[in-house]
Parts: sequence; C-alpha cells; structure tokens
Amino acid sequence: MKTDYAIIHKNWNGIEIEIRWNADYCVFDDGHSMAHLEVQSMKPDRAPLPITETGYRSHFIFRSEVEHMGGPEAYVEAWIDEVSRMPEWRNAEVASRQLALF
Repeated sequence: MKTDYAIIHKNWNGIEIEIRWNADYCVFDDGHSMAHLEVQSMKPDRAPLPITETGYRSHFIFRSEVEHMGGPEAYVEAWIDEVSRMPEWRNAEVASRQLALF
C-alpha cells in the first residue's frame, strides 16, 4: 500500500475543493492496481457537494477508469457535473439558499 498522494486544488461553483489521488494504492498480484481518490471541500470547510453531503468523499476505483476519463481532475469534474444535474442535488441546492422561517 502506497501513501503518496497527488494533490489538486480546484474551484467548483465557488467552493474550493481538494482532490487527492493515489493511482497505486494497492497493487494486486496480477498487476492490476486499485486507486484511491479523495475529494474534500476546503472553503467553505466541508461544504456539501453533489457527490457528498458531508463535503468529504473517499472512493476506491480502478486506475484505468480514471485514466480513461483523462486523469483525476477530469474524472472528478465529470462525476460532479453528472450528479449535479440530478433532481436530488438541485432540490437540496435550492433549499439551502432559502431562509427557513422556523
């Protein structure tokens, strides 16, 4: 198990996020490797994102799937964009902007 992570900072809809990527988190005997991808909202701290209500997501995935999408930044961007179009996220986003009276 390797503990070296590449760190990428990105802004999504005014939220600063950090992407941590370890392409070879676990290498199997057959040569395939399991990668580890972490996404966390930094500013505001732990702000909800379409892929996580808590502002933090840990995801294990095959390295080849992320590379096929163009790397960790492109993968996370596509993942967030896809989920942000779902009604659940849109409804939660609208509700968070409205002030509650009670």
